[in-house]
Amino acid sequence: MHILLVEDEPKIREVVTAYLKNEGWEVDCTANGLEAVQLFDGRAYDLVILDLMLEGLPGEEVCRRIREKSVVPIIMLTSKSRESDTIAGLNLGADDYIAKPFRVKEVIARIHALRRRIHAYKADQAKPDVLTFDRGQIVVDLEANTLLVRGVHTNLTTTEFKLLSVFTSKPGKIWSRSDLSYHVLGYRFQGDSRSIDTHVKNLRKKIEEDTKEPRYILTMVGSGYKFAAEPDAKETV
Repeated sequence: MHILLVEDEPKIREVVTAYLKNEGWEVDCTANGLEAVQLFDGRAYDLVILDLMLEGLPGEEVCRRIREKSVVPIIMLTSKSRESDTIAGLNLGADDYIAKPFRVKEVIARIHALRRRIHAYKADQAKPDVLTFDRGQIVVDLEANTLLVRGVHTNLTTTEFKLLSVFTSKPGKIWSRSDLSYHVLGYRFQGDSRSIDTHVKNLRKKIEEDTKEPRYILTMVGSGYKFAAEPDAKETV
């Protein structure tokens, strides 16, 4: 696995790099946001670990520019730890958000969790390659990782597509936030569901005509969420 680590604190950069390389992963490092974008444009990465307070270009802008061209998993690693900062980071397209101070072993665990859920998704090919809902209004291509909403191609992040694939795997099933966190992020949250809630909110913006009165992803008060539409057909399209 090839990782881009964007971190402005030398000691943190050095320690995190050592741990990543100890896992057998290849690592490119930079402390500059502009250089991070240039590195990303010039090479293929499997994961980006991104600080927000950077020289050259803020981490938020780095994330936005990467998201314009790629769905590569992004883990934000930052001292901005307020709830509003976390939600803002996830809204930009980050897959996970780790606040400083942190334990490097936690970072490694989060990376392995991301890899597990991505690999689990790719391995699950027993389902039809294409699922359609609401008379073709929603078309989910599980093999190509694409989504058509009312005939228009819609870009999803890796986490958003995984969330959608979980919902559409069992239409009508009520998913608790803890279960969604496990299946989508690779770990169960401990008393903090804002990451899942934010990912659901972002997914709704992309598939619902009216997010205030959603038709597809419904909130089940006190229980979690469910995907309300039934598939148009059970056979492979």
